[in-house]
Amino acid sequence: MRLPGCESLGYGSGGGNQIVAELEEPSQYPDELPLVTRRAVRIVLLDGAGHVLLFHTHDRDHAQLGEWWELPGGGIDPGETYLEAAVRELAEETGLVVDASAIGAPTWRRRASFRHRQARHVQDEVIVTTRIRLSAPSIDVSRRLDYELDDYFDFRWWSRREIAESTERFYPGRLPTLLDAFLDGEEIDEPFELWS
Repeated sequence: MRLPGCESLGYGSGGGNQIVAELEEPSQYPDELPLVTRRAVRIVLLDGAGHVLLFHTHDRDHAQLGEWWELPGGGIDPGETYLEAAVRELAEETGLVVDASAIGAPTWRRRASFRHRQARHVQDEVIVTTRIRLSAPSIDVSRRLDYELDDYFDFRWWSRREIAESTERFYPGRLPTLLDAFLDGEEIDEPFELWS
């Protein structure tokens, strides 16, 4: 099932070149960093035991943000669909190769803004699921980009309950409260999140 408006944001199976919906004015953001706008996909990767992969991360340019746990994923390249981006991002960040047919529908949509390195990112994101048969496999980081090698310093397979009860910080910020509903099949059109 596809969320209403998903095609207009270029997240349909063939929508890689479509225009992103207009973003808020740059003056509405809390700093004067250069503004980067993009589409992105995040993946809830479930292992054979139903655990969710999260990366422990930080941003060396914004030490005041501390550390947090985030879903794998990243920007959708020009001409790329969310399916292609999800497959590529998983291979780059984890070394795990999945078929596009194993990627779930983009039923969690959100817009978020955060500081990363020397820019303010504003992105329209979809969150999808995929499952692997292995339980808590190791991660191969050999295909990661240089900044990913700097930013991601650990990983962990979390149970849904551990995420829901954790006091850690997550990206997306509402992951602990929305994950169960998402995995139970609810469509989520999340409000804007100013994450950092």
